[in-house]
Formats: sequence, structure tokens, C-alpha cells
Amino acid sequence: MENARKCCARRCKRTAAARVRRLLALLRLWRRTSDDTGLGIARTLVLSVVVGACAGLGAVALVALLQFCNWVFLGRIAHVALGGAAHEPEALPLSGFGAASVRRWALPFLGGFGGLLSGLLAWRFAPEAAGHGTDAAIEAYHFRGGRVRPVAVPVKALATSILIGTGGSAGCEGPITQIGAGFGSMVSNLLRLPVSTRRKLMAAGMGAGVGALFHAPLAGAIFAAELLYRDLDLEYEVLVPAVVASATGYTLYSKVFGFSPLFDMPQNSFSRPHMLLLYLVLAVVLAFGARFYTWAFWSAHERFSRMKLPAWARPAVGGALVGCLGAAFLPALGSGYGALQDILRLDSASRAAENFGCCGAASAAGAMLAFFFAKTLATALSVGSGGSGGIFGPAIVCGGTLGGAVGVAFGSLLPGWGVNVGSFALVGMVAFFGCAAKAPISMIIMISEMTGNHRLLVPSMWVVIVAYLLTRKVSLYRSQLPNRFEAPVHRGDVVRGTLGCLTAGDVLQARRGGAQRPAAVRTATAYTPLSSLAEMMSGGGSGVVPVVDGTGILRGVVTRRDLAAVMDSDPMLRAALLVGDLELSPHPVVRAGDPLRDILAKMDADDAEAIVVADGPEDAPRPAAVLTHNDIAAAYQAEIAARR
Repeated sequence: MENARKCCARRCKRTAAARVRRLLALLRLWRRTSDDTGLGIARTLVLSVVVGACAGLGAVALVALLQFCNWVFLGRIAHVALGGAAHEPEALPLSGFGAASVRRWALPFLGGFGGLLSGLLAWRFAPEAAGHGTDAAIEAYHFRGGRVRPVAVPVKALATSILIGTGGSAGCEGPITQIGAGFGSMVSNLLRLPVSTRRKLMAAGMGAGVGALFHAPLAGAIFAAELLYRDLDLEYEVLVPAVVASATGYTLYSKVFGFSPLFDMPQNSFSRPHMLLLYLVLAVVLAFGARFYTWAFWSAHERFSRMKLPAWARPAVGGALVGCLGAAFLPALGSGYGALQDILRLDSASRAAENFGCCGAASAAGAMLAFFFAKTLATALSVGSGGSGGIFGPAIVCGGTLGGAVGVAFGSLLPGWGVNVGSFALVGMVAFFGCAAKAPISMIIMISEMTGNHRLLVPSMWVVIVAYLLTRKVSLYRSQLPNRFEAPVHRGDVVRGTLGCLTAGDVLQARRGGAQRPAAVRTATAYTPLSSLAEMMSGGGSGVVPVVDGTGILRGVVTRRDLAAVMDSDPMLRAALLVGDLELSPHPVVRAGDPLRDILAKMDADDAEAIVVADGPEDAPRPAAVLTHNDIAAAYQAEIAARR
């Protein structure tokens, strides 16, 4: 009985061990499967849900941490309540503080302390967490195989919360982009997935974080694919994972903080075509504003970089300067969403003057312009000095304010046109960041989702594209590449795709179209002396000579390698041998319709210097040309230049 029990136990152990081995084998197969197969696609989609959930919960944690820092520093110490968007989460309210109770003297000290702590955290634990963070995520995608260090996630969240909570003019877009990218990278590294999958999940995490935090799931997914390039190009491989991840992250985040759009505004609509003329002027103004915003940010960054101070101390200087600016002009502090929310609700120039406490529309427009310049300067000092924070939030605030100022001006000059200030502010939000970040398509959708107003798509499309064309060379993100042609990850795809579109006949046609008529193919017969053949190859030849019979039909190919052993033999024997005395090894021959990609593969497989292109019937081919590696490289370069 005891022996039977032991035998049963051993069988159970063997069965369990076999199951574990099968499970591990399936896991290894699951990890190594290509993304193009059914199992690989399913794996990417399942992991996109996981990454999206992590990014959504990360956005919840970031907002909670930011609210806590805002409540402790600006609220309890400085008695400042800046306000926010209509549906912005507010778990720790800052009500009860009036303008008279604000401790303005504390703001420079708070700003300096927040910048110092933010700089120390980034310098000590994760230097890539300094600055706005989005550039670091883009660089990781293009040049580091989608790898983001796990330590950057908590450091970025904490450093940003401290900087904004002490009055820094920054947003959460950069931090949540880096945080979402970090989660995608961590999941991929944990499962030891291929680099291509890690890049997709990293970009999906970026989109999920942005889509959740800004209540814009569709725009967040497109943003992740569009932000990587300066031209109107998309990383379409990441679109499906980003859509799945963004929907997941948005659902979890909104379950905690609500499903309403971030901003509240009337459902203004576009119904008067002649208003496009005013929107065209707005596009020009926004293009210049975006150029100024970008110039101010990078100028501050370069000036702070040249300071003879440690990297961790520079954000303290920037924070103290922002505190001084905020002591004189409170709206310059924080995200600025409260002021933007007020502008979005305006319907006329007179209403703007009333809300801003001005005696006229001109004064209201001037107040908005002053806010634009103050916000631009505060953001340049906060983030350009190396402080950890995003530039998306301040950029849409600046764009909305500038658009509102233009709307107030037009409403005063053209009272009969019925100019709606809030509509100009919304379109300004779209176009300003869309052209500055080179993400026009996603921004058209994102602002509509953030405000719940989809009726201004036509003026938004009109203005953002015009502003984009006026700022082609300007971008907030220096890690963006021009397009997919320039991306290291796609160089192989570009080469294969280009060579697959060209044929040997295209190369021959290009030769015939040249200034000089191409030389006839030099051939040999069975009676050609080897010494003459060697002279043909050494005299600038391709190293490959077709061998034909008396009627010109191709009978074989002689290469430099075929001659090597014979030419090193006795000179007397070498002078007596003919081509017909050689025992030729088989070499590939191609046709004019063969793609260069396949021709290059045949040359590499045969280790050939060149290859013969034949025409005529299959049973009686005739040599038409000889292609070399240089010919194929020149054809590739010419095709790339033509596409550009």
C-alpha cells in the first residue's frame, strides 16, 4: 500500500513537471512570436490592455499627488486658490482663500524650494526626468529601442507634482507621456518581448496616459502615433495598440474622476462661411505666437544650460523667478486652466471686458495679451531651467488666451459679425499647440474631446493647417524626426520597400536615358584565352563576364573568383588555357522584370560582385547587361531623392 502511494506521488510529480515544462515552452513561444502572426497580434492587444490600465492608474496617482502638493504648498502656506477647468478633479478643495489673504511674499521662496527639490530628485535618481519629458520619450522610441528606466516613472511624477504644487508654470502632459511610456517599457522588459513589441507598447502607454488625463481617448491614441515626426506622418504600427490602451486608461481614470469633458463651454457652432476670413487672420497670429513660445522656451533652456551652476540648482533659480512673477501676476502660476475656462465661456467682446474688469474691449484684449506673455515667460523659466513638468498645458492656455484676444479685437471692430470669443479661444487652443508640437490632426480631435464641442471642426481644421504650414521648421520637441524615412527603426523597411518597387529594367532604362550611351556588354566565348578574359576584368570591368556561343546565346558566366585559382598557376599553362577549359560553377541570372530586392538577395547568396541580366526566350537567353552593387545603390539613392 505504501509503495503504491509512493508510485502515485512520483507520477503526480512527473505530470506536474511536464505541465510546467509545457507551460514554459508555450510562454517562450508566446514571447518569441512575430507581431505579424495571429498569436503575436493577440499578444500585443492583450498587453495593450495591461499597459493602458497601468497608465490610467498612473494618471490617477499623478493627479492625486499633484492635488496634495497643491493643497500643502499653494493652499496652506501661500493661501492661493488658482482655480481650474470646470471638471478638473478637486479632491482637496482650496476654497476660502481670497485675494486679500494671499501671502505673496511666500511665492518666490516656494518657487525656489519647489525647483530645488524637483532638480535634486531628477539629478540624483533619473536625469531624464528633468525638463518636459516628452522629448525623452520620443528619443527612447527612436534611439533606445523603446527602453525607459523604471525609476523614471515615480521620479517624474513626484518631481512634477512638487514643481506645479509650488507654483511652477507647467502641465501634466510631459510627465504622463513619460510615465505611460515607462509602464509600456516595463511590461515588455518583464516578459522579455522583442524590441518591436516594446516600442509599440511604449507608444501605446504614451497615448493611454494622455488620453486618460485629458479625457481624450481617441486623440490620445493618434497623438502617440503623430508626435514622433515633424512632418505630417504617422507611426501607423502603434495606432491599434494605442487605441486599445487609450480606451482602457481613459475608462479607469474616468471611473475615478468622472466621464465629463475637462472643460465646459457653450455648444458654439460654425454656420457663417465669411468667418473663415477672420479665422485666417487668427491662424497667422497663432503661427507667430507659437514661434515666440517655442523661441522663449528654448532660449531659456540654452541660457540656463550655460549657467555656471549645478544642474540641480538651476530649477531653483527658475522657480524663484516664477514666484516673483506670480507675486505680481497670480494667473501666471500653475496650469492656468482656471483663466482658460473663463475665456471659453465668453460669448462677446463686451462680456470679456466685464469679466476682466476692464473699461472696454481694447483693455480686455490687452489683459489677455499680457496673460499670454506672462504665461509664456513663466513656462520658459519653470521648465526651460530644467524643472520637471509638461509644456502642453501651458501651450493650450497660451493658445486659448491669444485666440480669445483676437476674438475680442474682432468683436469690437466688427460688431455686426457676431464674433464669439469662446469659439476663437477654442480654435486658438487647437492651432497653437498643433503647429508648435507638429501634431495638428490629433489636436483637432483632442480639443474637441476636452471641451465636448465638436461643432467647430471646420474652423479648427482651417486654422491649424494654415498655422502648421507657417511654422514648418519650428517644433517644441527636438527629438522628433522629419518622417519615417529618417527613422532608424524603419531604415530596413524603407530599403526593402524601395528596392521592391524598382526592377533591373528600371536601371537599364535609366542608363539608356543618360547623357552617354551605355557600352555594349563585353562577352567571351569558349575560345577566348584566359589571359584576354583577365584583361577584360582588370580593365575597369565588373568582375563578371557572360559566356556566349557563336549565335550569341548565353551559355554560362565567368567571375573573378572562377579565375583566381587558374591565374595563380604556372604562366605557361595560364597562357594556353581557354574559357572552354574551365569547369564553371553555376551562377544566377536574372531578368529585366525582377525586383532589385530579389536580385540583391541572389547576389548576396552567391557572394557575387555583379549579376547578368538576360533577355530573350527562356531556352535561348541572351545577355543584355551586367548589374553591380554600385548600380543598385545608385538606383536606390535616385529613387529616395525623387520621393523627397
